[in-house]
Amino acid sequence: MTVDVTETLAQTVHPAFQLVRQHHVEALDILVSEYKHKVTGAVHFHLATEHDENVFLVAFRTQPMDSKGEAHILEHTALCGSEKFPVRDPFFLMIRRSMNTFMNAFTAADWTAYPFATQNKKDFQNLLEVYMDAAFAANLNPLDFAQEGIRIELENGEPVYKGVVFNEMKGAMSSPSDQLYHQLAHHLFPKTTYHYNSGGDPKDIPDLTYDELVTFYKSHYHPSNAIFMTFGDQTAYDLQEQFEKLALSKFEKGQTLYSKPEQRLAAPITVQESYALDGDELKDKTYHVLSWLLPEASNIKVRLGMRLVEGILLENSASPLRHYLETCGYAQSTGPFMGLDDSNFEMTFYCAVQGSNPEHAEEFKNGVLHILQQAAAQPADPEIVEAILHQIELHQREINGDGTPYGLSLILNGLGSAIHHNDPVHVWDVDTAIAEVKEELKDPMWLSNLIQTYLLDNTHRVQLTLVPDANKSAQEAADEKARLAKIGAALTEAEKAEIIAQTEALKIRQETEDDLNLLPKVGLEDIPADLYIVQGQLREIISNQVDTPLNLYHAGTNGIYYQQVLIQIPDQIVKSPYFNLLSILMGEVGAGQYDYLELQQLQTAVSGGLGMGASLRSKINDKGKITAWLTLTTKSLSDKLDAIGLLKLAFEQLRFDEKDRILELLQQRKTRWASRLSGSGHSYAMQIASRNSSALAQRDYQNTGLGALNWLTELVTKIEQDPTEFDALIDELKSIHRGLMLAPKQFLLVCEEHHSERLLEEIQNVWDKLDVDHAPVLLTEVEQSSSDADEAWLIQANVQFCASAYPAVEVSHPDAAPLMVLAAYLRNGFLHSAIREKGGAYGGGASYDGNACAFRFYSYRDPRLAETFADFEASLNWLMTEEQKPHQLEEAILGLVSSMDKPGSPAGEAITACYALLHGRTPAFRRQMRERLLKVSLEDLKRVAQTYLIDQKPTKAVVAPFAKKEALEQLGFDIKKVN
Repeated sequence: MTVDVTETLAQTVHPAFQLVRQHHVEALDILVSEYKHKVTGAVHFHLATEHDENVFLVAFRTQPMDSKGEAHILEHTALCGSEKFPVRDPFFLMIRRSMNTFMNAFTAADWTAYPFATQNKKDFQNLLEVYMDAAFAANLNPLDFAQEGIRIELENGEPVYKGVVFNEMKGAMSSPSDQLYHQLAHHLFPKTTYHYNSGGDPKDIPDLTYDELVTFYKSHYHPSNAIFMTFGDQTAYDLQEQFEKLALSKFEKGQTLYSKPEQRLAAPITVQESYALDGDELKDKTYHVLSWLLPEASNIKVRLGMRLVEGILLENSASPLRHYLETCGYAQSTGPFMGLDDSNFEMTFYCAVQGSNPEHAEEFKNGVLHILQQAAAQPADPEIVEAILHQIELHQREINGDGTPYGLSLILNGLGSAIHHNDPVHVWDVDTAIAEVKEELKDPMWLSNLIQTYLLDNTHRVQLTLVPDANKSAQEAADEKARLAKIGAALTEAEKAEIIAQTEALKIRQETEDDLNLLPKVGLEDIPADLYIVQGQLREIISNQVDTPLNLYHAGTNGIYYQQVLIQIPDQIVKSPYFNLLSILMGEVGAGQYDYLELQQLQTAVSGGLGMGASLRSKINDKGKITAWLTLTTKSLSDKLDAIGLLKLAFEQLRFDEKDRILELLQQRKTRWASRLSGSGHSYAMQIASRNSSALAQRDYQNTGLGALNWLTELVTKIEQDPTEFDALIDELKSIHRGLMLAPKQFLLVCEEHHSERLLEEIQNVWDKLDVDHAPVLLTEVEQSSSDADEAWLIQANVQFCASAYPAVEVSHPDAAPLMVLAAYLRNGFLHSAIREKGGAYGGGASYDGNACAFRFYSYRDPRLAETFADFEASLNWLMTEEQKPHQLEEAILGLVSSMDKPGSPAGEAITACYALLHGRTPAFRRQMRERLLKVSLEDLKRVAQTYLIDQKPTKAVVAPFAKKEALEQLGFDIKKVN
């Protein structure tokens, strides 16, 4: 309900602000208050709740009208020192001096945001001061612009481009999906800010000047153009007191930016563009996309109506448009963009396929339009509409927070509306909007008419065919080289001297020690005395006449229950490469009497989906052994018990007779996996480097690494060409399934206490009898090669990802704690500066991995190779020979303990606690690790560095562009490539 603003509230409102309205969102139990700053017009939304994890965000409307990256580079540069905190790197320094549960900054298409979250009130105040000053009083040092954005340096007398964002965007734009999105936006938005790449196009970033950056800052980073959003148990009055004192009182009224509607296309357009794909095989690598521009997102009925349309057309594999795209025969998978995007000022709708060929463009368009015509010609099925409404309610009620803090997730969900001067309450209180839409749904043709109006009759439609170009990478590199050569030829001696002087000035700035006393901090004394661990109850149910453990956790889940089946995976199965394929089938193929289309509809109607995964850890005291659990998962609203039976049915009676569907799923996995490699290059590099350090590391390298993608590609080709290969695959999967059915099981239930007995009874009834086949489990031995060589894997990328790994101890060993601290210590004290600031990579650091049982160095989106590996080694020399300071150790420990103490969602914390017990990480073990971390000394760091790293030979790995093959061979790497 919306609360009228009355005079009685006046005394609770800060005098610098006026209260616009209040609204209680019953489904979330959050009071939303909207305020406006009287002088500047800055808007503040406060989400009042009893959560002690408080969240702050300030966002600015940023609307670049070019692709030079000023919004993105400004986001970086604003965090490089401010009026009150004139240190070079307050953002990264505060990460180390804080107990934050989240700190970052984001650049979206038309906004830039600076959020943080913490449970500690002192820490909140510290971070608030730094963020407010960075946003409203940034220093914008020209040398920071050069470091973070773009600069020219001379190497061997020749000019080269350098800059963190420049290399970040080179990495980002090597992804086919990023190229697809920006090429599509270029045509879909001919006039507005969305036409451009707000992150910056590497071809255009060198054109940005420092003066343009400063101008952009002055015109966009003003309170009149700002949105404040806060979440937690602090009062709006106290927060606004700080806003006023720290920044707002210094400003007068400024300019407020407004979004503009796009110029509409008079007729649909069809375009073909290309993307870079190194390699000879271009067949089956084309993307086809249809996209429509819709009304403004402020039209809440159309917004929710089109979300229902998305559900009807695309929710699952039984939905008509998704079913067509998945079974069309001319593509291997649906595309990366599907359905409604309501994050911009005007909404868009997409459907796409990938793994196709250019000649199918017309067939793709006609096929999609035919499905839309069929859908528009008849009323929507009321049962399907009800199932989609169920999914919306489930999503609305669920308390997340296991990745991004819950409060920040809510804030980000509503931010787009606030940025565009719309009402975010409609996003947070979807129940009210649903009530309005249900009135419209009384007309059985309402949704059908939306399809007709916004998808069939809408002339603002773009069809894009994105084809691979084997020469594009080389051409772009040649263009950059030619541009630099032209610059070099025109440089005067005075200009060369100026470049050399700037390079030296930047080096001096990077090496100048900051006065850390200028920054606030929390210390080890602020860390809570104990680690909070959720406690559950051990119950039992009887399954096949066997007493079976059930782990019950009561949590505030807002009317949702989470039910899992935990199956101990036999060692033979966990090492089989076929095991991972079984996980993509459950819930996606049929089960029992239901074919896969019927099962998909059932899932949507009664659950939040069915999943199969694996929780794998190294044994805490034996790196040669793996503890492995299969996880069958579902969730649903507490009044829908059918999800429990559906989970059992989908696993127990999984059907292996749907050959076309199984092949379709394998194709989808292969195609989607291949399209996502460049975003995880550093993870693959670390996996490759540490592959021989533990049994689990070896297993993951063989079964989930880049070689496994090649294996899957070859397998798909074989089964497409030879029916006996498919039969052999099914026999293998059936045998694995049989082995899992026979394996020991446990159950997990997370729910609110008053629902638990009814849910326990249902789990007992459903799992009382299990249809088990006792035939022998016979698995094929797959030959898996292994070597200790340094490996370089070539993928589609424009930058490198480097890693070095040293074998280390198991996680239970007393030296595991100092190795963890050593990784953070080297990252903070040396690697961040060497790899990111000086080297130009987007990121880099070190980590001790308790599953790989390895100590690993890494870099992310890195322009360098040999120099990065030299920096890895130099960090150890720095530790042993340079003077070390006490605050560095405290910061490293603080960050680690803070991450251990980081809260999750109520359900997530319970699930984490249960999994920890399954893998032998008992509360006593976890508390002992925390105590060991707090006791680590500098002498411990030097001792473990000497013992495990110094004078030891690391295994090196690189994930790199194809163009780096020769350079990598010269460095001694064994070259492999993704097929």
